[in-house]
Amino acid sequence: MKKFLILIPILAFTLSTSAQDRLTGETHTTRSEILARNGMAATSQPLATQVALDILKKGGTAMDAAIAANAVLGLVEPASCGIGGDIFAIVWDADDQKLYGFNGSGRAPQSLSIDYFMERDMRYVPFSGPLPVTVPGCVDGWFALHKKFGELPMKEILQPAIDYGREGFPVSEVIAYEMERSYPYSQDQPGFAETYMPNGRPPKKGEVFQNPDLASTYEMIAKGGRDAFYKGDIARTIDSYMKKHDGFLSYEDLAAHTSNWVEPVSVNYRGYDIWELPPNGQGTAALQMLNILEGFDIASMGFGSTDYLHVLTEAKKLAYEDRAKFYSDPEFNDIPLEELLSDAYADQRRSLIDMDRAADSYPAGDMEIEAGNTTYLTVADEDGNMVSLIQSIYSEFASGMVPDGLGFVLQNRGQMFNVQDPGHANALEPGKRPFHTIIPAFITKDGRPVLSFGLMGGAVQPQGHTQIVVNIVDFGMNLQEAGDAPRMRHSGSSQPTGSKMTNGGTLNLESGFDYQTVRELEKKGHAVAFAVGIYGGYQAIGVDLPNKVYTGASESRKDGQAAGY
Repeated sequence: MKKFLILIPILAFTLSTSAQDRLTGETHTTRSEILARNGMAATSQPLATQVALDILKKGGTAMDAAIAANAVLGLVEPASCGIGGDIFAIVWDADDQKLYGFNGSGRAPQSLSIDYFMERDMRYVPFSGPLPVTVPGCVDGWFALHKKFGELPMKEILQPAIDYGREGFPVSEVIAYEMERSYPYSQDQPGFAETYMPNGRPPKKGEVFQNPDLASTYEMIAKGGRDAFYKGDIARTIDSYMKKHDGFLSYEDLAAHTSNWVEPVSVNYRGYDIWELPPNGQGTAALQMLNILEGFDIASMGFGSTDYLHVLTEAKKLAYEDRAKFYSDPEFNDIPLEELLSDAYADQRRSLIDMDRAADSYPAGDMEIEAGNTTYLTVADEDGNMVSLIQSIYSEFASGMVPDGLGFVLQNRGQMFNVQDPGHANALEPGKRPFHTIIPAFITKDGRPVLSFGLMGGAVQPQGHTQIVVNIVDFGMNLQEAGDAPRMRHSGSSQPTGSKMTNGGTLNLESGFDYQTVRELEKKGHAVAFAVGIYGGYQAIGVDLPNKVYTGASESRKDGQAAGY
């Protein structure tokens, strides 16, 4: 996934773990948590948050509000999400008192195989153009989730996004930055400039941006349902566009698409059940990291300490080796989830960590496997239903390909397939789902909901989920502080696409860590770097059931907002 790193010389840094002068003593937080009783929404853009609240106030469910917010985000945050991408969700149903998991990811075109790449000596699928395009699962996901958990008609749910598309909206700061930094990679793709570069450039902060083509597409979906996208004029337009530009995605691929209800998977971390979705996503990596970390006295190490950052990084390296080997489409593979999440396996992996030295490489587990940029939001309603939803087109502006007159970019999720090794679990096959990075999360305790949360940002997500859980459970931070606190991001691990870690990778640290800690980490052999903009974006809603109070948080790295009523 393309990232825009700003490397900063170490000597320019004055690092401190208590940089905020907060009355409450919560030194890492930028603001107070948001508290409300009737409903809560937390998204990465305030207009989307407000739309979600409006839907809740009209009597809509948490799912109605989440879909409405997602539609607005596809308009106002187009470099990260949209209906050309996929969708995943974890839903707490207050009536059933249980969690539901949803996998709305699309599959590879039936006409594209690994042979295409191997014959051309292509070791990786490119990021842009027609080759990485897979079936978009978002719209089918909306309708499947709405059928089970929605109440208001889709026309009413999509109307705010339709109105903003026609009337325009002022582009917010972080999104303007992302569009400016991303467009050079996509501007030459057919249809991109006409949609996203008015006046020959992307819109700047505060400029009013309109996307009437997307508004019309939303109207077709609101009127014709999911079949308008997968079997109607939208599908025919995509098919014609892809054929015209040497693509493989076809009308038949779209018409055959289905989503899946899946059982969330969990581990217990110090009394809390942490829930993720199973592969083809990477949520299991967060659970593997937590299983490894539970064997250490993290609380006594202290936030930002050398020992904590060391074991966190090594746990990440270990989990990501299994991620690279095993995580894939379960319809094509028998994935050993039970073994990967077992206490015995965590003990085995934990024993590989040397507290005095960073590892250059780790082996993946030896269990057998049989062949066979993103936006996150969360919403809770007055009935106690909670939605943890993540939706993405993968990298910034994805494939860059905008079908004629539709107003959205097609995802490039197929870039995550392995096209080097036909025997790999994640090897490209016709109709197969690729390894996926986007993951929603949820926490329960004693069978009751505690927290709906997520942290967008490609490979940082399992690392980010783990740090949020540790910040709350081990270090006692509140929801806002847990997200605002400085984070690490280790890069360079082995990947499901075929690359291997041999040099230990790089430990990127956000500003806010003590420089003495940095020096001690370097002595252990960590290659420490500093970068801006690679640590993800977090939203969360917690629930206090005895008092019937929701707590919302939206971190400072995004334009986001948590709000309730």
